[in-house]
Amino acid sequence: MGLVGILLGLGLLVWLAYRGWSVLLLAPAAALVAAAFAGEPLLAHWTQTFMGSAAQFVAQFFPIFLMGALFGKLMEDTGSVSAIARWLTVRLGSERAMLAVVLAGALVTYGGVSLFVAFFVLAPMAEALFRAAAIPRRLMPAALSLGTSTFTMSALPGTPAIQNAIPMPFFGTTPFAAPGLGVIAAAVMLGFGLWWLARASAAARRRGEGFGDQGPPPVDDAADDPQVRERATTAQAFDPAEIHHARPTDAPPPILLAALPLGVVIAVNLLMSFVVLPRLDTAFLAEPRWGATSLSAVGGVWSVAVALGAAIVVLLLLSGRRLPVVRLSMDAGANAAVLPALSVASLVGFGAVVAALPAFAAVREWVLGIEGGPLVSLAIATNVLSALTGSASGGLTIALDALGPTYMKLAAEQGIDPALMHRVAVIGAGTLDSLPHNGAVVTLLAVCGSTHAKSYFDIVMAAIVSALLALVAVIVLGSLLGSF
Repeated sequence: MGLVGILLGLGLLVWLAYRGWSVLLLAPAAALVAAAFAGEPLLAHWTQTFMGSAAQFVAQFFPIFLMGALFGKLMEDTGSVSAIARWLTVRLGSERAMLAVVLAGALVTYGGVSLFVAFFVLAPMAEALFRAAAIPRRLMPAALSLGTSTFTMSALPGTPAIQNAIPMPFFGTTPFAAPGLGVIAAAVMLGFGLWWLARASAAARRRGEGFGDQGPPPVDDAADDPQVRERATTAQAFDPAEIHHARPTDAPPPILLAALPLGVVIAVNLLMSFVVLPRLDTAFLAEPRWGATSLSAVGGVWSVAVALGAAIVVLLLLSGRRLPVVRLSMDAGANAAVLPALSVASLVGFGAVVAALPAFAAVREWVLGIEGGPLVSLAIATNVLSALTGSASGGLTIALDALGPTYMKLAAEQGIDPALMHRVAVIGAGTLDSLPHNGAVVTLLAVCGSTHAKSYFDIVMAAIVSALLALVAVIVLGSLLGSF
């Protein structure tokens, strides 16, 4: 009965979340259903297991949610993201429309701009480029997805995406875990994705298919849609409802000033990870007053949070005067972090309850018994959980909360570098999370004025198949050569 309860609770969570119900309500309800079937104490699981795990997630990762959402909102309102997009548009032109959209998305998200900010700012640019180049509107979501939601989220070393931060406390790694393998994975995703999009565009041109309908994408409607919001906030670290709070500037900065904060994120992240933190005396962290922890458990979060904080300071110094109302922009950015953090924390709480049930032992044995070794089983576990929850961050944390210590033990026994585990887990979580019910997919389609029927197959090829190919490449190379 315990296993039936787990499946029923998970099914309830997935089905109602897809219909737009709030995860803040669904996750504890689904956890209590699973606990009830197992004959476990319900209130104890709710207040101790569920809330304890959810609170721990917020305590660990809210600084990154907060700084990332704030940075993204300030980059939007200062006109920096628009300036970068326009510069790439001019440089590459409509004859390279697909490449311009992908590179613009990659540049801003690797530099720390929130995914949803990139969607809402870049969609009008993509529409103009695709219209000029007579590329069908239906390919816009796949191009934006490739640039914003694949290699810059899970593969490129040092990416400040929350998904890349989640494994760090479990494996004692940095944001730059397995950099060589990450670069190879990014090249596979980008190469395959661009090849597919070029192929699809050429096929459309041969059929005489142009841009299509002439209406603008319903950006405002997508941002204000309650169902889109509920799905979106479990998928990424920005609440779409805050997109239109505060007013963007009418005078964007020059390209160098616009791009400099992105470079600051990458440079400070690198310095913190390999120069500053390793030289600090952090023995005090072992004391109970600091949580009896270690630098390896908190250093990665510190690096990303400081990098984003430094970029915010630079951005305000360079372009803060361009903001119509500084306080409104900063308030909107801070508010945009809250619902996503709590939504993902609720998924984590659900996973903690499930992992605490006696029946979960059978699930653990099945996962660890998958043929191919720990790397393959870890990839499958993160894939499946991210697919079911529609959230790479939620699925990844659930998997590592339940199985992270076991995988670390296996890594030590089999001589597997934890950095390799880190990279496999992140890329694995960023593959099947992009199923039709994923919040980022739903939001992206709404922003681009398209539908699942028109655009989803190309999203599958550009975002899912490319990531799966990269995941296979990393597992094969990591198994043969180890981490590098």
